[in-house]
Formats: sequence, C-alpha cells, structure tokens
Amino acid sequence: MMMIPNSNKPKLSLRPFINGTSVTRIPCVYDGLSAKIAEKTGFPAIAFSGNAVSASLLGLPDLGILGMHESIQHASRVAQSLSVPLLCDADTGYGGVMNVIRTIREYEAFGIAGIYLEDQVTPKRCGLLTSGIPVISKQEQLIKLKAAVEARQDKEFIIIARTDAKSMYGIEEAANRARSYVEAGADAALVMGANTPDELRYVASIVRAPLVTVIQETPPTTELKDELLNEVGCTMAMHAGIARYAVVQALQDVFKALRNEGSTASVKSKMASFDEYNKILDLEYWLNIENHYLNDNS
Repeated sequence: MMMIPNSNKPKLSLRPFINGTSVTRIPCVYDGLSAKIAEKTGFPAIAFSGNAVSASLLGLPDLGILGMHESIQHASRVAQSLSVPLLCDADTGYGGVMNVIRTIREYEAFGIAGIYLEDQVTPKRCGLLTSGIPVISKQEQLIKLKAAVEARQDKEFIIIARTDAKSMYGIEEAANRARSYVEAGADAALVMGANTPDELRYVASIVRAPLVTVIQETPPTTELKDELLNEVGCTMAMHAGIARYAVVQALQDVFKALRNEGSTASVKSKMASFDEYNKILDLEYWLNIENHYLNDNS
C-alpha cells in the first residue's frame, strides 16, 4: 500500500528538549522551503521567527503588523509538511486575555508544538531594536499567562514566557519577571537582552527553571558556547536571524549579478541546482505517489 502523508499526524513534542540536560540549537525559519531545508539538514526541531515571517508574507518590518490569523494559517501549513516539532512566535498573544486564549487554542489545534509569548505592549516591536521596548505590567502578563496555561488542552504543548523588560528596566526586573512567569505555569523563560555569560548566570540564579536564549548571529551572543549554555540550564538556543540574513545576502548577490552582468555565471556557486531544489521538496516521492494511482489497474 502506498503511504500518503497524513494531515492528521500525531502531534510532535518539544517537551523532551525543554526538559533536557543539554542545549539544542534551533534555526528560525519563515516558510515551507526554509523549514524543509532545516529539517533535511538534520535539526530535530525548528522555530518560526515572527520577524522573518512578517518580512516574508508582508514585506514589512516586525512592528506588530502581522496578525494572528496570518501567522497561524502560515505556521499550520508548514507544520503539516514537517516530521519535527515547530515552535512559533506568538508575539503578545495578539491582544488581551481573550486573544491569548484563542491564540493558544488555534496554535494547538493546528499541530504547532509550542509558542513563546512576550510581555510587550500591543502592538509589539522587534525585541532586537536598540530603542527601549515598552512592556505591560508584570501583573497584566501574569494574568495573560495564567489564561494561556489554562487554555491549552495538550500538556505536551509548550508555553515559553518571554520578557523584554531588560531594555527599559534592567536585568534584575527582567529576571524577576521571568521567575514569576514560570511560577505562573510557563514551561521555560526567555529573557531578551540577556546576552552575556554573566547576564545568563544571573538570570539562571533567579529563574531556576529551563531557559531559552536567542542567538543574534553577532557578538556577544555568537560567543555563547554550548558549555556555558548547559551550565546555566539553557535548553534551547534559537538562531533567530540565520535564515533571513542568509537569504537577504544571497539574493542580493545573485540579483545584482543578473542586473549588472546580464548573467548569473559569477554567482553560480551561491545557487542550488534544479535537482538539489527538488530533492528538498521530495519531488520524487510525490511523483511516485501519483504514478502509483495512475498505473493502478485493480
């Protein structure tokens, strides 16, 4: 019998990674193709970057313009094509308590393995911007997190509490918020801006729970080695910009070559072949399915 991919496949879990004893490096992607490339490279889990998804779908910066419906529909299509769990950026939950409840239920229903939920004001903005990032009160976020935790139906669904408080209120406030968020039921904490060994050690001493960190592909985060991350209990390191930065540079190079030289000969090494491209998309597998039924004489 020909095995056809099942759209109702069992949900994949991130809990083994969150509860693990060593860090897992996770690339952040933004569409089906980048997700398939990450999966076929051998990564055991993949994350969606809200920043990159906003750029991919809308051609717009990460300033809270991308909506919940767009994010969930896009993520669900990609998740169905993967055999590894997908972690998604859920921004602020797209509003107040009722929005958070719907966000959790929608992401869970569509086969997403988990989300990270931040304490920024709505609309949010990219947490990597150098200007101060406004956040709501700790009490407001605790209410939203309680609603999120109680809204999930599957205990395998992961909720990571992210705080952006450091940019305006310092590392102590951010660490204390993260601790409170974990006590409210979050499975792990992500403190944006805790980028150095000393900052991460401090956060770990306060939070005393699994940590997630963001690697920005620039110092000092690129200097955070696995040994240090394991020491502080960081179980997942998300490389948020790896796909978007690589694609922007590669496309600029090949487009400029075509525009200026009338050919891509000088940048051929930057491009995959047609066969390599189709291999990523499992073209042969899908053609075999088609041929199986077209040639079935029973």
